[in-house]
Amino acid sequence: MRQKNDPHPHSHSHLDGHSHSHDHSHGPGHSHSHGKNANKQALKLSFFIITAYMIVEAVGGFITNSLALISDAGHMLSDATALGLSYVAMTFGERKASEFKTFGYKRFEVLAAFLNGLTLIAISLYIFWEAYRRFSQPPEVMSSGMIVIASIGLLVNIIAAFILMKGGRSENLNIRSAFLHVIGDLLGSVGAIAAALLIMFFGWDLADPIASVAVAILIIVSAYRVTRDSIHILMEGAPTHINVSDVRDKLGSIPNVIEVHDLHVWAISSDIPSLSCHIVVNDLHNSLTVMKEAKSRLENQFKIKHTTIQIDTPETQCDIEEH
Repeated sequence: MRQKNDPHPHSHSHLDGHSHSHDHSHGPGHSHSHGKNANKQALKLSFFIITAYMIVEAVGGFITNSLALISDAGHMLSDATALGLSYVAMTFGERKASEFKTFGYKRFEVLAAFLNGLTLIAISLYIFWEAYRRFSQPPEVMSSGMIVIASIGLLVNIIAAFILMKGGRSENLNIRSAFLHVIGDLLGSVGAIAAALLIMFFGWDLADPIASVAVAILIIVSAYRVTRDSIHILMEGAPTHINVSDVRDKLGSIPNVIEVHDLHVWAISSDIPSLSCHIVVNDLHNSLTVMKEAKSRLENQFKIKHTTIQIDTPETQCDIEEH
């Protein structure tokens, strides 16, 4: 078994003319672990900030009778859940692979993002229903308390967004989903402030359910994106930034290569793309040269480092059934 950060991925040839290359490295160990630690610290700090203020905003929403504040607190609850789940997922994802879970627990991060998305959808549907009830009979709202709480909430969300943007890496699906939650909250706080001002100066109580609907729309949009992206990874879809046809063409244009088939590109987690394929060469003596060039092109042009490549010849490939 090769060590995770082995800089010399191996290839081995068999008597039947098949060659396999396994590269399980994920880049320089130091920068990778540094990135992971930065992500985890950003998530942990944001989690404590968001959770503390979510309690304040929920209590304030019930005291002032503001649905806009309650909906924003609901979004902050989903934020806290998202951040907590993401932190647990990243910690869990660092566990070593075993004979039963050969890829380790990295896919857990994607599962956490999927659960976050479902949570957001449920919360937004509740807010829509509550707002519908309030449109027919707008209750009286304490606008002065509402504006104070919403203003502090805006500041808290700006701090949390800054922490995630500076400390985290946007290519990680969990960091991105957490950042989307916080941005949605930030806009929700802006909506609550606007509603409070309209109630305070014009006595327009309908502003409160209208602001809550605006928050719910923001929530459901971010929920759709995160859920869609996580489902795509769970369904072994090709990463959106990798054109599979382009990969096939680049591998097919390597000297001495006749054909590339049974090509699969997927992602283990949001930032670890993987590839497996069969490459047919004109002569088995060229297999090592082709293998090195294929791995070089995949890593340099597509950032794919986790590869399994089988080298075939025209004589041996007819025995292989394509999937």
